[in-house]
Amino acid sequence: MQITATVNLSCQRVRILNLTMILKGWLSLAIVLLAMLRSVESTSLFSQDDDAGTVKRLSDIQGLPERIAFGSCAHQDKPQPVLETVAGFKPDLFIYLGDNIYGDTRDMEVLQAKYAKLGSKPEFKNLRQAAAVLAIWDDHDYGENDAGNEYPFKAESRNIFLDFWRVPDDDNQRQNDGIYGAHRFEKDGMALQVILLDTRTFRDPLKSNPTPLPTGSTFKNAYQPDENPSLSLLGEAQWTWLAEQLAEPADLRIICSSIQFGHEYNGWESWTNLPLEQQKMFDLIQSTKANGVIFISGDVHWGEISKRDNPDAYAIYDVTASGITETWPTVELNKFRIGEVVRENHFGMIDIDWTVVDPIVTLKIIDRLGTIRLSTSIRLSELRLKRD
Repeated sequence: MQITATVNLSCQRVRILNLTMILKGWLSLAIVLLAMLRSVESTSLFSQDDDAGTVKRLSDIQGLPERIAFGSCAHQDKPQPVLETVAGFKPDLFIYLGDNIYGDTRDMEVLQAKYAKLGSKPEFKNLRQAAAVLAIWDDHDYGENDAGNEYPFKAESRNIFLDFWRVPDDDNQRQNDGIYGAHRFEKDGMALQVILLDTRTFRDPLKSNPTPLPTGSTFKNAYQPDENPSLSLLGEAQWTWLAEQLAEPADLRIICSSIQFGHEYNGWESWTNLPLEQQKMFDLIQSTKANGVIFISGDVHWGEISKRDNPDAYAIYDVTASGITETWPTVELNKFRIGEVVRENHFGMIDIDWTVVDPIVTLKIIDRLGTIRLSTSIRLSELRLKRD
C-alpha cells in the first residue's frame, strides 16, 4: 500500500509539473503574441483601409496640385466634423500642421493610444480616402506643451509619428533626426514645392516672461523675444537642408511651419520669440533667390492671414489655420493681419489656377459649415524677387 501510494503521489506530481510547464508555455506564447500585436499597432495605427487600396497617396496626385487644404489643433477625444467639410471640397492634398493629437505625455504607450483614437475616427478615415495627407508636428503631438530640444523622448515620439503618418522608409522625413522633409510636383515646366519644417526637435529653450510682468512692460503672455545669437529654432542641419531646398528652382513654395511666422509678436510661441532666426529666414529667401514662398501655420486656435511687405523682395504671406476642434477665448493684435479673425472651427485652403499664363493663388480660411470666411488672391508674378 505504501509503495502504491508513493507511486500515485509521484504520478500526481508529474502531472502537476507537466501542467505547470504547459501553462508556462501558454503564458510565454501569450506574451509573445501581445508583443507582436503591440508591434503591429505601433506601425499600423490606421485601419486596414490602407491595405485595401482605398487611401489616397501622394503618387495619386497627377501633375500639379490645384487645391491644398490644411489645418491643425485637433483633439482626438472630440468629434471632428471639419474633416468632413474638408473632404467635401475634394482637395488634392491635406497638410496637418501640428497638434494633430493632444499627446502631452512621456508614456509612449499613451501617445500611441491617442494616435490610434484619431486613426479610428470615421471622419479621419473619410479624409484619408478623399485626399493625400502630409503632416508635421507641434508641441502637443511632439510630447509636451511648448517643448523643444529638451524633451527626453523625442526619438521615440518621432518613430511613432512617422509610423502613424505612413511615411515611407525612403522618404526624406525619415532621413534626418527630426521630421522635416520636402515634396516636389511638376507639370508643363511648372514646379510646386511643399516644404515641411520641424520646429520642435532642434529648438532651443525660449525666454519666459517673469510673473507677474512689471507695470508698463512691452512684453505679454508667456514669452519675450530673445536675441541671443547662439539660439536656434531649426538647428544647423535643418537650416543647411532648407537652403538647399530653396536653391532648387520652383514657381510656388509652400513652407509648412507649426508655429506662426508672419504675424506680430504676441507673447505666445512663434518665430517672433527668436527674432534673429526669423530674420535668417527672410535673408535666406532672398539669398537663395527663392521665388513663390508662402507660409502656412497653426498653433494659436484661431484663423487669420498675415502679410509681411518687403520692399527688397516680395510680400510674404502666412495663412494660419488652427482650429479643427480647438478655439481660444481671446485674440491677439496683429498689425500684419489681412481682414478679420476666424474664431470658430475652420481649416485653410490654397487654390491654384495653373491654366493661366500668370497662375493665380487664392488663400482661404473656411469654417465648419463650408463658408469662406477669408479669401485673398495673388498672382505668381507678385511673388518674384526684384531683379538687380
